[in-house]
Amino acid sequence: MSETAAVITNGSDASFMTDVITPSSDVPVIVDFWAPWCGPCKQLIPALERVVNSAKGKVKLVKINIDENPGVAGQLGVRSIPAVYAFKDGQPVDGFTGGLPESELEKFVARLSGERSASEDAAALVARAKDSLTAGDPGGAAQDFAGALQLDPENAEAVAGLARLYLESGNQDGAAEMISNIPDTMKSHPDIMAIAAMLELRPEPQTPDATAELAAKVAVSPDDLDARLDLAKALTGAGRSAEAVDHLLYSIRKNRSHNNEAARLFLLTVFQAEGNESDVTIQGRRKLSSILYA
Repeated sequence: MSETAAVITNGSDASFMTDVITPSSDVPVIVDFWAPWCGPCKQLIPALERVVNSAKGKVKLVKINIDENPGVAGQLGVRSIPAVYAFKDGQPVDGFTGGLPESELEKFVARLSGERSASEDAAALVARAKDSLTAGDPGGAAQDFAGALQLDPENAEAVAGLARLYLESGNQDGAAEMISNIPDTMKSHPDIMAIAAMLELRPEPQTPDATAELAAKVAVSPDDLDARLDLAKALTGAGRSAEAVDHLLYSIRKNRSHNNEAARLFLLTVFQAEGNESDVTIQGRRKLSSILYA
């Protein structure tokens, strides 16, 4: 039997146990559900066959025509094709729907064969998502962050990336939900801590009148440090962190220990939310150091 015949076969509902479930205990088995009328299926199959053959026996491919064999596909909930499932030890462990570029198919097979980890692919998607943000494409970034989480649910950068996009779109509840159920081991990640700080700074949207009223109060009584702290919180809630930092620095310069160093502690929260590379953080820390160590 040739190598192609050994690793690529046509399967059926009746032979699914023999073709897929049993051999998946020894080698990952990829199942491609297709149909003769499906154009994308005809594009996917030759590319998938090439990649599987290149793996040299580390994976198998079983092709199932769902027109002739609808049973297993129905049990798996297949609603559109091509639908690809990968089985290990009798259980589906990975898969995708629709076509993929051959380069992505290679990564898919490499993960199954152990030559490439899911966390590596997730990290690559996170890097691409960050590039998309830099290029002004939040939609593409969101897609890649979500894809990274499918591969590696504990990728803290992907969780934080999606949460930040939620926040920037005004969906504070969505951001809070993103980080509410993460494992404790992820909560100390700097990106997650930054999102938590941002949520803390935005408990409720502030109205312009409320901010203006507090600013007027501070103008009348410049050394009312409690009013300055309230104003700083209102300004951060309105997205005006740089102005908030100026008020907090004034308070620290005036009386660092006031209200158990409330101004300094809140300032650190602002820095955390803004991130280490933010101009607000860089300039603010420089000014804070000059105050504390003068």
